[in-house]
Amino acid sequence: MWLETEKGLYREFSFPNFLEAWAFLSKVALISEKMDHHPDWSNSYNKVYIHLMTHSAGNTITEKDRKLAERIDQVYSP
Repeated sequence: MWLETEKGLYREFSFPNFLEAWAFLSKVALISEKMDHHPDWSNSYNKVYIHLMTHSAGNTITEKDRKLAERIDQVYSP
């Protein structure tokens, strides 16, 4: 579930291991590039942390963020 914070939409993802977390990051990277909307994210072993906001709109949440969040949810399979 995505949380709305002062930094935008936020979600943590957990995976069985580092390799699966990295595969998820790779899939999201391809989607983000196609949408021309790139997340702020980090990875620590089997965890991925993603913040979505639109920098060009004053670092606010826009429809681009919500659409990317939906696409990310479609890729995630715990």
